[in-house]
Amino acid sequence: MDDPQAAPQGDTPVPFLQRMYDRPFLLLGLGLTVMLVLFTFWGLWEIVRLPTAPLP
Repeated sequence: MDDPQAAPQGDTPVPFLQRMYDRPFLLLGLGLTVMLVLFTFWGLWEIVRLPTAPLP
């Protein structure tokens, strides 16, 4: 017997985040890209903020 309160499988659209979670390689690439960009800009910001070294 079918449950009358259950939503039909084909009628509801799949949410965007659920579609993203179904693609593990996309999530892996996105995670690596975010880490690469954040750590690169963080390192560049640290280099820019270094004080000038006094020469002897």
